[in-house]
Amino acid sequence: MPTQRQVSERAVVALIGAVQFVNILDFVMVMPLGPDFAKGLGIATSHVGTIGGAYTAAASVAGLAGGYFLDRFDRRKALAVTMLGLVVATAAGGFATGLSTLLLARVVAGLFGGPATSLAMSIVAELVPVERRGRALGTVMIAFSVASVAGVPMALKMAEFGGWRLPFFGVAALGLVVVLGAIFYLPPVRGHLDAEAGTRRQVGMLELLGHRDIQWSYLMTALVMMAGFILIPNLSAYLQQNVGYPRDLLWLPYFVGGIASFVTLRVAGPMVDQYGPFVVGTVGSVLVLLSTYVGFMALPAWLPVPVIFSAFMVAMGMRNVAYHTLTSRVPDNAVRARFMSLQSAVQHMATAMGAFLSARLLTDLPDGTLGGIREAAGVSMALTLLLPAMLWVVERRVRRTEQARALAMASSVGGSVPLSPKAESHA
Repeated sequence: MPTQRQVSERAVVALIGAVQFVNILDFVMVMPLGPDFAKGLGIATSHVGTIGGAYTAAASVAGLAGGYFLDRFDRRKALAVTMLGLVVATAAGGFATGLSTLLLARVVAGLFGGPATSLAMSIVAELVPVERRGRALGTVMIAFSVASVAGVPMALKMAEFGGWRLPFFGVAALGLVVVLGAIFYLPPVRGHLDAEAGTRRQVGMLELLGHRDIQWSYLMTALVMMAGFILIPNLSAYLQQNVGYPRDLLWLPYFVGGIASFVTLRVAGPMVDQYGPFVVGTVGSVLVLLSTYVGFMALPAWLPVPVIFSAFMVAMGMRNVAYHTLTSRVPDNAVRARFMSLQSAVQHMATAMGAFLSARLLTDLPDGTLGGIREAAGVSMALTLLLPAMLWVVERRVRRTEQARALAMASSVGGSVPLSPKAESHA
């Protein structure tokens, strides 16, 4: 068991990035593999969104439950438990024999994967100062790009040569290695326990949800997730069935898009630190609108699929770095995991709603194509249009609260309730 020790920010970010890579790959690989396991298990491809939604719905329930207890433990130990559960559930997915058993495995994976994400982001937010947090979170979110550049193409190749079950076993084995590394090299993260011990009373979950800053933050979270996951679970099926993109080249858009997203995230993090989440997030939202329209409503025959796929991923990357950095500034350390866990619940429930809505909008047409894809893209674009206004409101409120906290600290006004400007104290 590691003792208290100094660990560089870079090492913490790298370890959390590795944890996030496994967590993200476990989720995102299921959607590109959808047509493969749908064929192998006799599942309609229009139901792939339901399988993705099962994970996110379970993660949402776990996030609600985690809001009651995650802040009571060392974040490193809690992360280890949740990640080990995710590894076991991922391996179980490889043993699925039909729709019901695959859904069950994905539900269990969501029950562990949701809290793991919120704990990982809590560790970064607690150990990295706010003035460098955009860069740190941008680096952690590169895990999504790496999962696209290396993970998803590798999973597709593994499925091509060894069957759709092999990627599940491979990710589970990789996850076990990464979890052991996180257990032995991450420092204990107990600052929130000390801060909470210094307060006169704990902040309950309902009281936490009563803060306007948090309510606005969670509403913004729901918009971001629903807008994306009306389309994301169906990208693989859309490219193969509607665009006619060959299955043996499906790895290429993810590879090229992942590289483009990797570069973007390296730039977007420092940009958020310099210009603020509203500016960067608005630019990202505009790019999401443009790439969604071109990719799903007016895709020209001359435009290579990897190019528009890359534009879509770059746009989402810019938007997501801004959004995550802004929401990380909302809570105080003493309630950070609770806040993140509830945010994870909102995030995954909105993701599930988006995935289930896509399953309602889409149909398998007699000619083998997916019907309703333009309608799904239209709903996604309508939700994306609302995001800049949400970013502006939340950023204004967060800045006001941070200024009040600074004044309270300067005048030595202490208190008992985190997230209240008159009751904040920082150890």
